[in-house]
Amino acid sequence: MALTKAEMSEYLFDKLGLSKRDAKELVELFFEEIRRALENGEQVKLSGFGNFDLRDKNQRPGRNPKTGEDIQIALAGHYSTARGDLQTRAEVKKPGRKRFAQRRVI
Repeated sequence: MALTKAEMSEYLFDKLGLSKRDAKELVELFFEEIRRALENGEQVKLSGFGNFDLRDKNQRPGRNPKTGEDIQIALAGHYSTARGDLQTRAEVKKPGRKRFAQRRVI
């Protein structure tokens, strides 16, 4: 299971008493700011959580699966990396930990 933006918004609605509209907007603005910083070549550091970077994928050797011919895979654009800090990684690995937002069953 994955935590979605909608679940994050619902969590803010429940815990902080924000309106659903404001909670959704807060989540969208948060991720938009991270996206903007990465597009501008900045590293995003969230203390107590982790770091995000945008890196270039280099050209690399590959193989055509149909013919077996060796080929060069061209520059493939950008990819983002995320590395959690040691505290976050330790928390995630704890057995029996509870999820950030409990899913509602209807």
